[in-house]
This record gives sequence, C-alpha cells and structure tokens, in this order.
Amino acid sequence: MEKKIKHKEDLRVAILEAAKRLFVQEGYESTSIRKIAKEIGFSPTTIYLYYKDKNDIVYALHQVGFNMMRDRFFPLMSVDHPFERLKALGKNYIQFALEHPEYYQVMFMMREPLTFLNAQLENNKWPEGEVVLNFLKDTIVDCQNNGYFKGLDPVFVTLQAWSAVHGIVSLQVTNHFDCVQEVFGKSESMEETVYSSFQVLVELFNSSK
Repeated sequence: MEKKIKHKEDLRVAILEAAKRLFVQEGYESTSIRKIAKEIGFSPTTIYLYYKDKNDIVYALHQVGFNMMRDRFFPLMSVDHPFERLKALGKNYIQFALEHPEYYQVMFMMREPLTFLNAQLENNKWPEGEVVLNFLKDTIVDCQNNGYFKGLDPVFVTLQAWSAVHGIVSLQVTNHFDCVQEVFGKSESMEETVYSSFQVLVELFNSSK
C-alpha cells in the first residue's frame, strides 16, 4: 500500500514538473495532454487519472507554487520589528522568484490559472494570492503602527512595493535583465539589484511624509 501511494505521488509530481516545463517553454496553448504524457513516458489516459484537463493541471501548479512561497514567508512572522520583517519579506520574495522562475511565471505571469479560478469562484477571488498580499499588507500596517509610512494608504504601499519588485523580477525570469544590465552598466547580481531597488522604494515611501 505504501509503495502504491508513493508511486501515485511520484507520478503526480512528474506530471506537474513536465507540464510546468512545457507551459513555460512552449506556451500554454501549444501544450497538450498528449505532449505532457510523452514527456514523462506514459499514455494520456494516465494523466486523466490524476487531472481532468489542462486547466486543472495549471491551477494545481499555481497552488503548489503558492504553498512553497507561504512556507518561506510564515517563519518571518517571528521577526518582531515590522520594518525588518518587511525587508526580509522582500528578500524572500526575490529569492523565491529567482530560485523557481518557472513557478513564478505560472503564479504571477500566466493568466490561465486565474481564468480557471474565476470560472470556479465568483467575484474574481484569488485565495492563494490574497494570503501572500495580506501578509505584506499586515506587515505594512504593523510598520505604520510603529511610525513608518505615515499618512499613506497601506493598500497603496502594498501594491507599489509588490508591483515594483515584480516588474524587475519579471525582467529576469523572461531573460530581459541581462540586456538591461548592459544598457545601464550594472555589475551587481540580479538579486542584489532587485533587493537594493526594493530597499530604496520602502525608504522613499517612509520619508515621503
């Protein structure tokens, strides 16, 4: 029984890993269940034992990625000083994106997981994203309670901080950042550049009032 369970879990992981590669390399529309099956050496029928269709697979990948991100974020709740927690949160977000670029694209750059989700739920709910963004917003509110970001809407600060880091990270995961480095003559690593930008941003917000 244990061997059967492990085999099923291993096969499920193999399906998701193959699909992730194909979605990113060939595009969602060009990826079929048949291609995913061929990638792992099984028949399409085997895939359908685990996932009902391609939409189901891409949303499962979306969930796996967010679970991984949450696992990195939750230990930061023990950081007492909220401004230090905010900087640690930014650093962890950047590290996750650079270590798992394919997951990052599925989570934040592909529209298909949200299209699938919106077909299942009403009011454009995004439960996975809400957990991550609410953690960021709650940290910013804690910062405000300690004298940071005075007079600023915490939702505004949250969206600006997230979108700024997402923009630079997206350049990297789509292989644009090396060209940007050449244009501006930057020699530091991608992680250092993004994290420096994030720090500058939060410091500017803090000094804006």
